Amino acid sequence: MNSLMGGAFPFRNHLECGLSAAYIFDVEGTLVDCAPQTLQCWHETLASFGVPVPMVSLQRLSGMDGDEMLATLVPSLDESARKKILTAEGERYRAVHLPRVRAFPGVRAVFTAIKALGARIALATDCQSDELKRYRGLMNVDDMIDAVACGDEVSKGKPDPALIELALGHLGGISAASATMIGDTPFDAQAARRAGATAWGTLTGGHPRSSLIDAGCSVVVPAVEDLQRYIERGTPGVSASAPR
Repeated sequence: MNSLMGGAFPFRNHLECGLSAAYIFDVEGTLVDCAPQTLQCWHETLASFGVPVPMVSLQRLSGMDGDEMLATLVPSLDESARKKILTAEGERYRAVHLPRVRAFPGVRAVFTAIKALGARIALATDCQSDELKRYRGLMNVDDMIDAVACGDEVSKGKPDPALIELALGHLGGISAASATMIGDTPFDAQAARRAGATAWGTLTGGHPRSSLIDAGCSVVVPAVEDLQRYIERGTPGVSASAPR
């Protein structure tokens, strides 16, 4: 039974067990457990500006580019006001919430399985470089990461495909069609599909399975650790070798 029917097996068909030349991972909410902290931070920050937004509305847009999210939630905010809120949210997150973030279990095991098959690994995250430094310290997988695309390198975050395209560029020689993007939000999936990559999803960002599938995910699992056995399984005739 596949994920579309509510079963435990996450693939629509056996061909989607096939291997990719590269696996591009979102970080926040996918590899590190920070979705609740991020939502709480946005809720607190917006309230401090006199702009109360229900948590359910924030959850629905969790993972979207921050400026785009604000413009969607509060259309009356001009660009200057959005910039002030974004700055305040970042400062609050670093001071209050970032120290409480932890890595999800199983990240190293999943990365090890990917490397054992000859595929490459990249990170593509909307977060800033100082936040990513903290996350990388928590995950302890730097020795297996081949490329990184960070939020301060692009002008727009997901669902814009710029981060995915940048990660592919840093990998060099790997086409989007040979890559799989793993994320925890519909916006990760939309960015992947717009770039031409396969999209897989995890449920650790709080989005329902149906939203991830509707956004283009062909695989949905509860958490990143659940990908290990499917990556190890592979499919005969599908190469994981990446050009060097």
